[in-house]
This record gives sequence, C-alpha cells and structure tokens, in this order.
Amino acid sequence: MANGSRQAAWEFFGAELKRRRENAGITQVELGSRVFVSGGYIGQFEQAIRKPQLDVAQRIDEALQTDGIFERLWRKLIKEQPYTEYFAHAAELERLATQICEYAPTVIPGLLQTPEYARAVFLAGNPLAADEYIEELLRGRMDRAHVLKDATRPVYWAVLHETALRIPIGGRAVMTGQLDRIATLMRERKVLVQVLPFSAGAHPALGKMMKLMEFEDAPPTVYTEGMFSGSLLDDPAVVKRVQASYDLLRATALSREASLALIESAAEDYRRCASTT
Repeated sequence: MANGSRQAAWEFFGAELKRRRENAGITQVELGSRVFVSGGYIGQFEQAIRKPQLDVAQRIDEALQTDGIFERLWRKLIKEQPYTEYFAHAAELERLATQICEYAPTVIPGLLQTPEYARAVFLAGNPLAADEYIEELLRGRMDRAHVLKDATRPVYWAVLHETALRIPIGGRAVMTGQLDRIATLMRERKVLVQVLPFSAGAHPALGKMMKLMEFEDAPPTVYTEGMFSGSLLDDPAVVKRVQASYDLLRATALSREASLALIESAAEDYRRCASTT
C-alpha cells in the first residue's frame, strides 16, 4: 500500500472513531480516561496525526462496545505497513518528531544507513529470503531516511558505540561508504553524531539501544528494541530516567570534532584495506 493510501486508511480509522465516540455521547477526555490516554491523544487519533497501539485500540473497542472493529482495522493497517509490527508505530512517530536522539551499541541506526549497509543487515537476518522480500524491507528503510532530508527535519542526535564502526557489515567497501555518509551528514551540519569509544569502558546503556523522540504537541516517547520485539514508553518517570542515561552517554562520548575524526579514520582504514584485497 502506498504512503498516501495508508494515510487515507488511517484517516478513515480516525473518522470512524470520532463518529462512534460522538454517537455514544462521550467526549475525547472521557474516552481517554477510559482507555488510559489523554483526551488530546484521542483527538490526534481522530485526526490521524498519531496511531494508537494495539492495546489502546482494544480498549477503545471495549469502551465504545464496537465488537472489535478498531482492533481489526488496526491489525489490517499495521499488516500493510512496510515495517515489522512492533516497529510500525515508532516509524510513524519519527515523521512527527521535532527531535530524535538515538544510542546505537552495535549497528548504525536505520536513519543513517546507506542502501548497501541496510541490505547487508537484512540479508544477515534473512539469509534464505527472496530478493523481492529484501528489496521491500530496503524500500521501507530508505523511505524512513527521507525524514532527515526534509526542510523541516527534526534535530537528530546519535551516539554510536565504537563497536558500530568496527563491525564490517557488508564488507570493507560497504563500510567505507557507510562511514563516509555519516561524515558527510556531520560536515553538512544535518546531524549531530558522537562516538562512545572502547576506552570509555562501562556506561549507562551497556548492550541497550534507545531512541528518544520529542514532539511539538505531545509528550516525549522512548523506543527500545529487543529480539523480534519493541516497546514504546511514554511514562514521564521512565522517559526522565532514560533521558538522564542519554545525557550521561553524551557526556562520556567523544566531542563531535573528535568523533568525526574517528569516523573518518575508520573509513580510511576500510578504504585502504579494500584497495589491497
């Protein structure tokens, strides 16, 4: 399903939600209190600005006694997303964020990936998949990366562990291109990137990836990911703790200038090794 068609489908979801809520004589605030979100969130669902998570869609069905229609709509729309089900909502929020802060312990974040690097990542996780499936995954990832090309792009700040620079995903030539891309984005002042070097030792996010997203008219959200699973967290206390950890990571990481020098040095190492093989 094309992006325009998907948006139109979510707009139908929102219009149907508004119609059924009003027919039940319930305000946005009242419905929000019944499904454990704010009234403002209900308004954003109805305008297709934000998409509810599955458990919220299920609670809406229960509150409005709609016999599972919103759960069924949600499952159909998510199934047609170009992303895995657990990541689809986070991908939608990326488009709305005014600021995105990521920590990547082992793999270059998706928004910074080159097509060649992303293809190597997908092939590693799907070694028996058909080319068509890999290309579909790749299109979804590259579509996400457009958020950094828009004139209204969010402030993007990434902390990369040095491990992510040193694992030769896709081979030396692919890594050369990947690190060159990051260095170019940094030099063009489109992204802020710091490297957490091996020498930093223990740090607050050992082995954990995190993505913090801030919005103009909604509370900040944290996305974390495990094996075939992902979690969106918006509890203010949890977000505050994650933000504190991220601040410690930034304080521990190399400066932006030193990070750029390390990234360019790693790219040159890959380039030199590629030319001698």
